[in-house]
Amino acid sequence: MRDRNTNGSEVPGPTVGAPLDLNLLRTFLTVYRTGSFTAAARLLGLSQPTVTTQIRTLERQLGRELFERRARGVTPAPYADELAARIVQPLDSLAMVAGPAGSAEDAPAEPVHLAGPAELLSRCVLPGLAALVDQGVRLRITPGLTEPLLDDLRAGRHDLVIATFRPRGRTLTAVPLNDEEFVLVASPTWAQRLGAPASVAAAGALHGVPLVAYADDLPIVRRYWRHVFGRRLVRQPSVTMPDLNAVKAAVVGGTGFTVLPRYLCVEELRSGTLVLLHDPDDPPINTSFLVQRPGTSGNPHVALVRDHLLQAARDW
Repeated sequence: MRDRNTNGSEVPGPTVGAPLDLNLLRTFLTVYRTGSFTAAARLLGLSQPTVTTQIRTLERQLGRELFERRARGVTPAPYADELAARIVQPLDSLAMVAGPAGSAEDAPAEPVHLAGPAELLSRCVLPGLAALVDQGVRLRITPGLTEPLLDDLRAGRHDLVIATFRPRGRTLTAVPLNDEEFVLVASPTWAQRLGAPASVAAAGALHGVPLVAYADDLPIVRRYWRHVFGRRLVRQPSVTMPDLNAVKAAVVGGTGFTVLPRYLCVEELRSGTLVLLHDPDDPPINTSFLVQRPGTSGNPHVALVRDHLLQAARDW
């Protein structure tokens, strides 16, 4: 039985003895990594019809289907996973030798597109990247929420994404980056009024205290309540702001209480402008992940930034 290609038509049997074109394999690997003909075309500097034609040509030469079209992009067929595993290392090694698109040795390296949560980028990531920039690394930083950033990573718009959860599926690879601890905090004035931290152990003392939160559904605060107090938090926030730095500023100014990542308020806790309302033996932890497309990027600076972040995150 013959395979069918990305357009649904039958794929002819393989062309016996015909050598595979490296350009076709390069196009295939780019589509495989981005999960999209359109994104691959943009990265390769080709038109989308050209990319489609090249993939169909490669499918004819192999006699195998490589991708299945979906509503959003394409999904690798089983044989595509095998082919990618076989060619990724030699093609990436060749790209390292030849340079991007055969550019001259003195041409500036492509920027590394890094994305992640705004607060983690500003507080932990950016302050530690000066040494890489001094070495000639160019960076394009994009803050945002994990889900859309991962979609953009699949589409080839980013090289690395710091994600607040591990992505599912085989289109992306992820390694643990760091663990962030969540803390329950308020201003010294509120802490004194509450007699914190001793009187807050049962959480009932906070019933009449304004709650400042990142969003109306209280994702961070509810998680803290479930983990620490063993019950669901049922209340509405007094103030919401989709920026944890703004949430912190409001609470420092005396607007009630909140839950924050410890890394974001460690200086305020040290100086006393924020106070721990509760100090549980087992605080809630969230693991962030450093995510990229499978294989090695043709830009050597991507690996440089990746390795730097994995090392630096030990001290966050």
